[in-house]
Amino acid sequence: MKKTSTKSNRKNFTNYMIKVLNGMAQGLFASLLIGLILKQIGTLLDISQLIQFGTIAQYLMGPAIGGAVAYSVEAPPLGIFASIVVGAIGAGTFNTVDGAMVVKIGEPVGALIASLVAAETSKFLKGKTKVDIVVLPFSAIVVGGLVGFYIAPFIALFMAFVGTLINRATELQPIPMGIIISTVMGIILTLPISSAALSVSLGLSGIAAGASTVGCATQMVGFAVASYRENGFGGILSQGLGTSMLQIPNIIKNPRIWIPPKVAAAILGPISSAVFRLEGTKVGDGMGTSGLVGQFDAISVM
Repeated sequence: MKKTSTKSNRKNFTNYMIKVLNGMAQGLFASLLIGLILKQIGTLLDISQLIQFGTIAQYLMGPAIGGAVAYSVEAPPLGIFASIVVGAIGAGTFNTVDGAMVVKIGEPVGALIASLVAAETSKFLKGKTKVDIVVLPFSAIVVGGLVGFYIAPFIALFMAFVGTLINRATELQPIPMGIIISTVMGIILTLPISSAALSVSLGLSGIAAGASTVGCATQMVGFAVASYRENGFGGILSQGLGTSMLQIPNIIKNPRIWIPPKVAAAILGPISSAVFRLEGTKVGDGMGTSGLVGQFDAISVM
C-alpha cells in the first residue's frame, strides 16, 4: 500500500512540475521570444513600431511568466492577477537606481519561484474569508514578493554560475562540450519540459548557445522529415516550426525513432561550436526552429 501511495505521489509531483514548467515556457514565449521575433522583423523591414512592441514584450517577461505559471496551476483569477505583479518582483523587472526607476528583462527563475508561491498562497486562502477580493491579492503579493525579493535571487545566481561554467567550458573544449550541449538540449526540447526556460535560466551564450540551437533544430527538423510520409506537409510545419514534443507518444511506443535526431545532434553540435563557431544568446538557443526564433537569434548576434 505504501509503495502504491509513494508512486502516486511521485507521479502527481512530476505532473505538477511539468505543468509549472510548461506554464513558464508559454509565458516566456509570449513575451521574451515573441519580442525577439518582432524586433528582428521590425529591424529588417525598418518598422519602428514593431521594434518598440518587441522591446516592451521582452521587458514584460517577468509578469508574463507570473501570469502563465499561476494559470497553469489553476490559481483563482485574483491569484493570477496578483501573480503577474509578483512575477515582475521575482524577475527584478523594476529597480530603483539613484532615485530613478529602471526597467530590465530580469531573471525567469526568480519570476517562476515567486509567482508559484503567490499562486499557491491564493489557492490556499480562496474561500476562507468573506473579503477574498482584498485578502487574496494582498497575501499573494506580500508572500510571493518576499520570496522573490529574498530567495529567488540566490537561485538565479546559482543558475547563472552553472551557465557561466558551461559557456567557459565550451570555449575551452568546443568539441566535447558541443556534443554534450547539442545532444542534451535537443533531448530536453522534445521532453515535456522547457528547453527555452532552462536556456534562459542558465544564461547560455556564444558558441554554447549556438550548439544548443543546433541540437534543438536537429530534433525538430529530424522528426518533421521522418514523419512526412504519415503526416504530410502539415506535420512538417507543426513539428519543424512548432515543437517536436508531439512525438512523445511515438517515442514511448518505439524509443528507437529517437536515435537518428540524437546522432545528428551529436555530429552537428561540435561542427557548430568548433568549425563554424555559430553563436547565439539565451533568448533563442533553446527554441531550435520553433517560430524560427533560434535563427533570428543567431542573426542578431553574428
